[in-house]
Amino acid sequence: MNTKSVIFLTSIILALGLGWIIWSRRSSRPCPSWLAWLVELDNPIFRNNSAQKIISHLDLKAGMSVLDFGCGPGRLSIPLARMVGSAGEVTAFDIQEAMLQHVRAKAVDTQLSNIRTVQGAAGEGNLEPGRYDRAVLINVLGEVPDKLGLLKEIFGCLKADGLLCVTEVIADPDFQTRRQVLGLAHEAGFVENAFYGTLFAFSITFRKPLGEQVQNKATY
Repeated sequence: MNTKSVIFLTSIILALGLGWIIWSRRSSRPCPSWLAWLVELDNPIFRNNSAQKIISHLDLKAGMSVLDFGCGPGRLSIPLARMVGSAGEVTAFDIQEAMLQHVRAKAVDTQLSNIRTVQGAAGEGNLEPGRYDRAVLINVLGEVPDKLGLLKEIFGCLKADGLLCVTEVIADPDFQTRRQVLGLAHEAGFVENAFYGTLFAFSITFRKPLGEQVQNKATY
């Protein structure tokens, strides 16, 4: 590929990314499915946002049940499913059926049978209480109108001592600051476990305290 072609391709990618940012800020909606390929890129500038880096914070074990909320095209769903093995399960949850189609196609291509896809939105009662050992919210929290309600719902669907990982990158149009994430998570009942990265690209893991009663229904 010659220099002109590289410059042209780079310009197209930047234009699409900028368009997504402007559109998202005006509409408060998730990334459209036609930009799924852009969501899947591990940006070398924000290494803390790479799939493997995020997964390394989860202390995953074979047989665990994991919720990938706002999974998009499955950037994390696929490697998560490999990590928990055939005895475990990953629930790929997204509001867009088109994104879940990407996940199912990848599962077939990689011969993974331990991924369950669920279409829906926060607050619709699709998350079974006390089901999951781990949950991830990767650049998703800012897209949800009722952020506290979502975190309470995830709190309820985690097992006692379950772990939630929230990842945020400043390049995302709905970026949430560390202070915002901490405030919402603490109000939802979570206890901070660890912080990774910088103020501009970070992951925070939270634990659901031992002894917490499973919530049959999230309180909004």
